[in-house]
Amino acid sequence: MTFRGAAVLVGVASLLAGLVIPVGSTQQVSGPVKVIQVTGLAGVKDKAKGTLNVENGRLRFHGKASSEVSAASIQDVVTGADSQRAVGGTIGMMSMAAPYGGGRVLSLFRTKIDILTVLYRDADGGLHGAIFTMPVGTADVIKKQLVAQGAHATATGDSTPATTSSTSPSKEQKQ
Repeated sequence: MTFRGAAVLVGVASLLAGLVIPVGSTQQVSGPVKVIQVTGLAGVKDKAKGTLNVENGRLRFHGKASSEVSAASIQDVVTGADSQRAVGGTIGMMSMAAPYGGGRVLSLFRTKIDILTVLYRDADGGLHGAIFTMPVGTADVIKKQLVAQGAHATATGDSTPATTSSTSPSKEQKQ
């Protein structure tokens, strides 16, 4: 193969790869997001599937049971990233019985997810927490919407802890 033929082949392959591979991992949330409420909402069973959206200063979960949390009562919003098994349920369990550990290979295939944790106070002042899993790129968008509508969030991104004079002695104390 000539140099020119190889260059054309590489160009076509990169063009096709660009069409298949998504450019960014963030998604624009225009409406309700499909989520799994892992735990924490009053009146909603653990691991309940439903939709989550932010509107009129409230975080709303709709599924078989629904729940609302006022954005003003939210003390903290934390986002994170994780992964989960791509093959689960009955097929995942049955594959573990495959000879020579062949079924364990399926546990290596994982899909990425976002996690949204909300710490809030109820009407009586009790402190509660709710954890949601959702598609990649949506947790940060929901967090920004909640903060814009009055929720509190701790600053993340500063990886160095702040030191105070009580934890580290100053120059005068050392002398």
